[in-house]
Amino acid sequence: MNWGGPEFVIAIIALSTGGWLINNWIRAKHGYSLEDEWGGKTERSDTAETKALKAENRQLHDKLDAMQDRMVVLEKIVTDRGYSLHDEIEALRDKPSASDAGVPLNLKRGETA
Repeated sequence: MNWGGPEFVIAIIALSTGGWLINNWIRAKHGYSLEDEWGGKTERSDTAETKALKAENRQLHDKLDAMQDRMVVLEKIVTDRGYSLHDEIEALRDKPSASDAGVPLNLKRGETA
């Protein structure tokens, strides 16, 4: 092969153009903005489907944020030093009979209401 001949130059141009086309095809397939021949970006227009997906994604993120806030509150309740699960279990064990069901327990150790 003659490295200085026109075949080599045409092969380089063809490979570069093919690479550019494959790159844009992959970007379009995955939803990225496309490159034009000068290296600039062309954004895709939002369709009704993408707008609906973005709205659903926003709602799910808001719901996740609310759940994380609730989880923080629950973790504070469970790890709070004033919360004593052991005392509650012992108060239930010391309960005299099932006839007192529904009566609130006094959580002081060993006493029932």
